[in-house]
Amino acid sequence: MPVRRQPAAVTSRVWPSGGVHLWPSGGTSASHAHSRGHLVYAARGVLSVHTEGGTSIVPADRIAWTPAGFPHFHRAHGETDMRIIFLPDAIARRVPERPAVFLASGLAREVVLALTGERTHDRAARDRLHRVLVDELREAREQPLHLPEPRDDRLRTLAAILYENPSENGTLAELGRRIGASSRTLSRLLRAELGMTFYEWRTQLRVYHALVLLAEGHDTVRVAHACGWSNPSTFISAFTGLLGTTPGRYRARSR
Repeated sequence: MPVRRQPAAVTSRVWPSGGVHLWPSGGTSASHAHSRGHLVYAARGVLSVHTEGGTSIVPADRIAWTPAGFPHFHRAHGETDMRIIFLPDAIARRVPERPAVFLASGLAREVVLALTGERTHDRAARDRLHRVLVDELREAREQPLHLPEPRDDRLRTLAAILYENPSENGTLAELGRRIGASSRTLSRLLRAELGMTFYEWRTQLRVYHALVLLAEGHDTVRVAHACGWSNPSTFISAFTGLLGTTPGRYRARSR
């Protein structure tokens, strides 16, 4: 997904087992990989994790996992308190060998905050907390908010139009004429590459954009219109269907 990179003043406290990064809104890291797998959690704000496969959104009720050696970069939406925990290899083997996003239980969030807080823990205590955290993630269902990255040039052009203007309400046939492809061809490509219909894909893209705007402090009505919904109730229904919470509750939790 295209992003606008910009310099960011990041305040960090880091140690071998993890750390805290306080990001300004719009702060973006360089693409990088770690020698150990790690978990990230936004105690405030919203994170997006970008890989070659697409973009995963990590709001306040999710925890994201990135395996060792997997290139990625982060972007902050709203003032963001990012917590990072590196897992020992023996424990990392209990989570997927691919990037994943998990629903964060109350206990999982408290363990993350404990491991990245002011209090220091000896190695035995950290290991116990790591095991509790991974047990909680394994019990929780994966609940990604993932925008897959298209490979086909026609889909990339279509994506660029919608990323630039999420309120674009043209039909697939109308958009297809702008990029020189039929709606049938684009529908086939969306199914083959992304496993979604055009409606499903555009809805996910709009909800992603809504997450960003809500984290930046915009109200529900303004966000609904900016993301292409003329009726805020329809936006609230679509948002709740994907996130399991209303935009208002989500906005309050991410600030």
